Amino acid sequence: MNPYRKRILSLISPLLSDLADPTSILDFGCGDGWFASQISALLPHAKLTAIDVKRRKDVLIDPVIYTAGDPLPFADASFDLVYAIDVLHHCDSPQRYLDELARVARRFILIKDHTYEGTLGYITLAILDELGNRRFGIPSPQHYQHGWEWAEHLANRNWKARAMIHPCPCHTGPLGTLSNHLQYVALYERGGERFDPEKLQSR
Repeated sequence: MNPYRKRILSLISPLLSDLADPTSILDFGCGDGWFASQISALLPHAKLTAIDVKRRKDVLIDPVIYTAGDPLPFADASFDLVYAIDVLHHCDSPQRYLDELARVARRFILIKDHTYEGTLGYITLAILDELGNRRFGIPSPQHYQHGWEWAEHLANRNWKARAMIHPCPCHTGPLGTLSNHLQYVALYERGGERFDPEKLQSR
């Protein structure tokens, strides 16, 4: 398994282990199901559902398939935990799908994605995204988070940041120096205060 995924798993595992026994989990944009399989092993008492817009040829967990752009086919507050790992920036409208994740999540949302401030950061993300996804046929519409606009979007809907890792050490060496400040992991909890960017401290 590639080191990038292993590093992300090592970062999110302590956050998930701290949660009080979630019984239902949704993996939004599961891909080949690798993270779903690992998180199922980490939280074996929880029922994990994986969902994506297409089924890859070889998957570790069979996903529910839905049509891109449609609402998620689940009732409100269906899952204790909903997570999306490097998925939201591939959506046609990340904010709309943040609303969908918030709708179907009962207690927690975990997001691993990107953030940028200036043009150079945006260009760096676009290049890395294209290189990482072209071979899988995954489109890269480059809908990256500017600053903390997604965090503010959730905070304004009563979700607070419980933990934040930023910069996020997803890469090592020169690539890490170039791009780790563009990576983050955030765990949000339902029922919180208004957004304050100064409170988003790295864990």
